[in-house]
Amino acid sequence: METRKPVSLVKAEDDHAKTWPDEPQRFSQDDVDDFLLWCVKQGSSDITIQSDRPVYNDISGHLYPGTFREIDAADMNVFLEKLYGPEARARLASAKDLDVSYEIRPDRYTRIRFRVNITAILSKGRDGAQITMRTLPSDPPTMKDLSIEEEIIENWAPRQGLVVITGPTGSGKSTLLAAGNRMMLERPRGCGKMLTYEAPIEYVYDGIKSPRSLVSQTEIPRHLPDFAHGVRNALRRKPEIILVGEARDRETINAAIEASQTGHAVYTTTHTLGVANTVSRMISTYEMDEREERATALVETLRLIVTQALVPRVGGGRCGVREWMKFPDDVREKLLDMHFTKWSNEIVRMLPQYGQSMQRSAEIAYESGQIDRRSYLVLSSSTGS
Repeated sequence: METRKPVSLVKAEDDHAKTWPDEPQRFSQDDVDDFLLWCVKQGSSDITIQSDRPVYNDISGHLYPGTFREIDAADMNVFLEKLYGPEARARLASAKDLDVSYEIRPDRYTRIRFRVNITAILSKGRDGAQITMRTLPSDPPTMKDLSIEEEIIENWAPRQGLVVITGPTGSGKSTLLAAGNRMMLERPRGCGKMLTYEAPIEYVYDGIKSPRSLVSQTEIPRHLPDFAHGVRNALRRKPEIILVGEARDRETINAAIEASQTGHAVYTTTHTLGVANTVSRMISTYEMDEREERATALVETLRLIVTQALVPRVGGGRCGVREWMKFPDDVREKLLDMHFTKWSNEIVRMLPQYGQSMQRSAEIAYESGQIDRRSYLVLSSSTGS
């Protein structure tokens, strides 16, 4: 098959600007993995494959073409089928975006993993698609790698109850959960049986040595239809720890609470900002006539809420800034002694004693030179705490 020579589209001395040397005239499924491996070797953190455009690699925050020619409809069909399957086009046509993980095993000891999003777009007046592939580390980071506060670490692993990690899209919630999982797996006695339900699976734990632990990862909707089904499935498998990728609806929140009430440690995420706001938003998913009962059940099971934001770090990279609050017995008892509509104000009042506000965390990061003044001011007003 004829191949094109690498073409430099910016400065010739910039190796990142050279396109794939083995680029074919037409992509086949046999080419996809080789091309993706080449992108990873260039240092690409995100690979974007879009109809009617060259493939682009995000390298240190800058986009560089990875192919000389534009991706046409036939090429796109090859990528879609290879990454998702033959039903990809039909699912996109039904107005759904697709989230999946993808893995390449270049040899028996190496796994290259990607988090993949596929979204339908309009390109040159026709239906097209954009595929975004995030390169994932082979092993999850440690809590030390993420500079997680000691008080969060100390309260991370309750014997039973609910731990909620919150923040907007792209705030590192999954990475924080994976670091917490790694910490529990690496304890001298491990953590028993851990079941995770994720959409998609981002981090795997094959490289983590934990002879007294067993991890089982299920991808939603590839293996089970939704997170609520996942929690019900978990209760039939006698785990110690259940991770629910996202509690985004009443059914999933209910299932997570019930799992916590039956003696399990349950970890989940929500797209909320701030400790008080997280509690309010979770309660608001219920109908008015059941809120009081469900609010009581939620607070009885809560053990820790962490809100995380990622902002630019002075000198490059990104910095995690967090608001958190633990919920020991005395906090839960105090909240249960008042009507749930008063909880938000009480949580804000108790936050400095039982955790740390986003404003205070931002102040610490700013004074230590990690973030600039603009980021400090944005974070100081982000949660209302």
